Amino acid sequence: MQQLHSNKFNDFDDEIDLQEIFNVLFKGKWIIVSLTVMISIIGVIYSLSLPNVYQSKAVLVSSNPSSSISAALGGFSSLAGIAGIGLPSDGGNDNTAKAMQKIGSLSFFENNILPNIYLPNLMAIKSWNYKTNTLTFDENTYDMSINSWVRDYSYPQQQIPSAQESFEVFKGHLSLSEDKQSGFITLSIKHQSPFVAKQWVEVIVNEINAFYREKDKSESEKAVSYLNQQVSLTSLSEIKEALAQLLQEETKKLTLIEANKYYVFDYIDPPAVMEKKSEPKRASICILFSLLGGMLSIVFVLIRHYAMKQKVT
Repeated sequence: MQQLHSNKFNDFDDEIDLQEIFNVLFKGKWIIVSLTVMISIIGVIYSLSLPNVYQSKAVLVSSNPSSSISAALGGFSSLAGIAGIGLPSDGGNDNTAKAMQKIGSLSFFENNILPNIYLPNLMAIKSWNYKTNTLTFDENTYDMSINSWVRDYSYPQQQIPSAQESFEVFKGHLSLSEDKQSGFITLSIKHQSPFVAKQWVEVIVNEINAFYREKDKSESEKAVSYLNQQVSLTSLSEIKEALAQLLQEETKKLTLIEANKYYVFDYIDPPAVMEKKSEPKRASICILFSLLGGMLSIVFVLIRHYAMKQKVT
C-alpha cells in the first residue's frame, strides 16, 4: 500500500507543472525577446537579399484550324482514303493536347526555345536593374567582358550549359495549366526581368504554332506531290478527274495552313511586362522567421532550465 502511494506521488511529481513553465518563461523573457528579435532580423536581411521575380502570363485558347480545313475539304475524305492520303477530321483539339505535352518536352526546348533565348539569361542571371533595364550576370559563371562561360564544372556538366541541364532550370521558370471547364490554357514564365519573362512567353507561343504549322504543311505538301504523281501515272479520265479535285482541295488546305498565324494557340490575354513582382513574399518570410524565432527561443529557455535543474538534483 505504501509502495502504491509512493508511485502515485512520483507520477504526480513527474507531471508537467504549467505554473512552473510559465514562471520559467517569464524569467527568461529577455532571452526569448532577444533571440526572437535576432532571428527576425536575420529573416529581414534574408528576404531583402532575395531578388524580385516577375511573372508574365498569357491566357490561350485553341485556334482549332482543323475544323475550317475539314469544312473546306467537304466530302473528299473517303476519296482521299482510297488514294492513301489522310485528311483532317473534326477532332481539331488533337494538336492542342499534343502541343501542351510538346511545350514541356526536352526536344521542344532544345530545338525551338533554346535557339531563341539568350542562355546567360537563364543560367547565369544575378540581378535586374529596373532603372536601366539591364541584367547582371554571376561573374563566376559568365564573364560579360569576354562573353564567355567561366564557371567551374564537373561531369556530366560542361563549360557551356547543355540543353539537358538548361532544360531542368527552365522548367522551374515555366508554368502551364488548362481550365477543364472553359478549355482556356494559362502559360506563364517567371524571371527576374519582366521583359525577359514576356519575351519567353511569346517565344513559346510563336514556336509551338510554327512547329505544328510546319509539320502539317510538310504533310500536305507531300500529299500534293503524291497526287501530282498519281495524276501523271493514270490514264483513266475518271480517276484523273477525281484526283484533280482532291489535289485542288489539298491545295486549299495548304492555303489555310499558311494563313493561320496562330495555328494551335491564339491569345485571349497576351503576355505583358509586369510592374509588380510576384516573388518573394517578404512580409510572409519575415513573419515566418519571427514565429520560428519565438518557438526556438522558448524551447531553448525550457531546455536550459530543466537541464540546469537536473544537474542540481
